[in-house]
Amino acid sequence: MIRRTLFLLAVSIGTIVVGPAPSVGQSDCEDFPVTANCKVIADFESEALDAPPPGWQTNKGRRAVPLTREGIMTPTHNVYVREEEGRRFARIHTENYGFRVIRSREEGLTWHLGKRPYLRWTWRAKALPEGADESRSGRNDTGGALYVTFDTDWLGRPRSIKYTYSSALPVGTTVDFGTLKVLVVASKQEQGIGEWVTHERNVIEDYKRLFGGTPDKTPLGVAMWSDSDSVDSVGTIDFDYILALSRSLPIGAATVSSQ
Repeated sequence: MIRRTLFLLAVSIGTIVVGPAPSVGQSDCEDFPVTANCKVIADFESEALDAPPPGWQTNKGRRAVPLTREGIMTPTHNVYVREEEGRRFARIHTENYGFRVIRSREEGLTWHLGKRPYLRWTWRAKALPEGADESRSGRNDTGGALYVTFDTDWLGRPRSIKYTYSSALPVGTTVDFGTLKVLVVASKQEQGIGEWVTHERNVIEDYKRLFGGTPDKTPLGVAMWSDSDSVDSVGTIDFDYILALSRSLPIGAATVSSQ
């Protein structure tokens, strides 16, 4: 039986800002000082509209498969690049299904945690599964999550932090599933749905707090996620501006630097 432990993390290790979407043109790090050493993991601005985002895969059993493979994308689980007001983003939709979209080290993810320990992203919950609760068996759905997957344990199981947008749990809650740590960074009860929310996390510090020790220098992968199968509901989440930074920056106060 999986042991689950709930506890609150200090607010100081993460930042949340809710509000209007950043303006077009702020996705490629040009609005950050060069000292932030900003690197774009994904921004979707140059991707084909209404197509699955290139460079991402999903899993079928233990195998990674292309999103373009026949039968992978269906009306009940899919991810497409969408556009609003000139801004493109990835939208994951699930109906009574769990769907993971992976950017792996083997497929071109280059992220050195020693150089860039901060992960920053923007997302918007359009629908979160009704009745879901990550801490309860049989209701463990998350309408939106961003995974970071690291080194493996002594049994060869990869360790992951699952940053979640929860239907029910308060921000700061964690749920312990052994090699998977669920960390609630946004909640329907607090942030609601329909607004863009930006987060910044020190991934190394989160790993130390949740697992102990330090992670490998390069994560195995990053994954966008939605699932709604346990409660037979719907999840829809938009992702944009997934960035890696060398230092923390105020959210909503980026400054162009000529250094």
